[in-house]
Order: sequence, then structure tokens, then C-alpha cells
Amino acid sequence: MPNEVSQLNAQNIVDVAIVGGGPTGLFSAFYCGLRNATCSIIDSLPELGGQLAMLYPEKYIFDVGGYPKILARTLVEHLKEQAFQYHPTVYLNERVLHFNKRIDGIFELTTDKRVHLAKAIILCAGIGLFTPRPLPGDNAANYEGKGVYYYLDNLDNFRGKQVLVVGGGDTALDYALMLETVANHVILIHRRDQFRAHEESVNKLHNSSVEVLLFTELQTVHGPGHVEGVRVIQNKTKETRSFPVDAIVSGLGFSASLGPIAEWGLEIESNEVVVNTRMETNIPGVYAAGDIVTYPGKVKLIATGLGEAPTAVNNAKTYVDPSARLSPGHSSSHQ
Repeated sequence: MPNEVSQLNAQNIVDVAIVGGGPTGLFSAFYCGLRNATCSIIDSLPELGGQLAMLYPEKYIFDVGGYPKILARTLVEHLKEQAFQYHPTVYLNERVLHFNKRIDGIFELTTDKRVHLAKAIILCAGIGLFTPRPLPGDNAANYEGKGVYYYLDNLDNFRGKQVLVVGGGDTALDYALMLETVANHVILIHRRDQFRAHEESVNKLHNSSVEVLLFTELQTVHGPGHVEGVRVIQNKTKETRSFPVDAIVSGLGFSASLGPIAEWGLEIESNEVVVNTRMETNIPGVYAAGDIVTYPGKVKLIATGLGEAPTAVNNAKTYVDPSARLSPGHSSSHQ
């Protein structure tokens, strides 16, 4: 297990400070271990795993090599086991606020709890600070925590229920297909007739028992103290329809913000950090990997972040120790 600490020794300077404990951050910590580089992981969430752990631990992941499919929570456990071989120091529930590069080249990362010292930084903060996009219904916000859900952390909460899913992207389709396995009935509404999701997910949806209502939007939620029903509107005909539901799940995704990282002087495009082929930012010694980065041809997948992590770590290693080789050789050669 990670070594969680409450006091930071001012002389405790790690080779690499990893900001973000999601899949890319965890794999970066593992690779730091392979390169004999000391590292710490700093995350604002109460547990490691990022969105996979906090938002959809019950979701199957299909784009990681070697796994036809794997539960998000299981993938996180494997990544933690892999990283913890090298005993990274983990700081949870810490939000990085300020950044400073001292005259001696050491980076100071000030969080809401302490100051971290490192010779290099790798940003693996995913989409940054994320908040769910609100449901469009007139009074849907009144039912948050009373039958309105923004993520799925326990499918058993929906067992035997009638569930409405709102949205037409990957998240909404994934949620609907997951809920189909436990709910009595699942209805998915989407305001258009085209889905913004992987083709395979769309095919699975059409071949499922999920009832799909297109050109349909949530208008009003009913229930004295808990969700008991909804009224929806067909946005082409303007016809309304009411039906009972026990729960509403938002699949509208999340809005993201880089938060204080946006004030560090990094080159940023569309809320993403620009990197070169070395995963290096415009600030020497600061690297980034995963969903937080952008470059020509960037594809946001877990598999992509897992590939970017070794590139960031190996280049950070040569920054910290110019005599080190960029390529560590094949991992199979390590004993």
C-alpha cells in the first residue's frame, strides 16, 4: 500500500512529482520505479484511480491492450498493484494550488496542505477539475440525491428499477447498457437522432432491450420527495409524454477546468496542455501525459495515456539525470 504522510520534510526532494492519480498517473509511477526514479503522486480525490474509481467503477473498459474487457475498478487495482511495487509516496485529498521553479532548479508545488519538492513534474490530471453537466429538466436539480444520479458507483442501487438515462454520447450509452443488466427497464432519451459514441456501443444499444426515444428531452421531474416520474417532450412535434421512473441517470458528461494549473504559464489550447513528442511542456522539466495534453492527432483513450506515460517518464529521467539513457531497454530485461 502507498505510504501516506501528513508532514513533508523540507529536504525530501523526489525526482518526479506526478500530479494526478488516475490510470496515466499510476502507470507513470510504475515507470518511474523501472527507471529508479523516486516519485510522489498528488491527487485532489480521496482515492486513486481518477474518473474510473470515482465516476464509473462498474463500467467495463474495452480499449486496454491484453484485456477483451475489464471492469474499471479492477483495472485501477491492477495499476495500483503495479505501481506500488516501487513504493511511491501518495498524497490524497490535496489540491495543487501554486507552482514555482526555484533558482536551484527545484520545483515547489504548493497544495492546500503542504509544499512538495521535486526535480521534475509530470502532469497526469486527466480532464482537470470536473463537475457534472446539469440535467436540462426544469426542476431536475431539486432531485439530486433523491433519485437523480450523475455517475454509477454501485449498480445494485438500480436493481429491479425503471431507470431513465439522458444523453447520446459514450457515457450515456455505456450507462444504459450497464443498467440493462440489473434494472427492470431502461429508457434512454436523446435530443437528436445521431449518437456521439463508438460505433460498437451504438450497435449494442440497438440490439439491447433499452427503449430509445430520439428527439426527446427531459422537461419535468415528478415526485413528492423522491423521483417517481418524468415528463419528456418530443422536440420536433412538441408532444409531451409522462411515465413513471424510479431513477434518472445523467449521461451528459462533465465540464472540466484546469483550475490553478491554468495559471502556471503553460501553453494551453482549449483547456488542454500543449506538449511536444517528448511529452514536454513549454516549461523545461514539466511534462504531461493523458487526457490533459494536446498535440496534433491526439486521441483521448486510456490506452493512449498509458503509452504517453513512459515517454514522459523517460524524458523526465534524462532531465533529472543528463547522464541517463533515454531508452531503458525492454522491461523483460529487468529482474
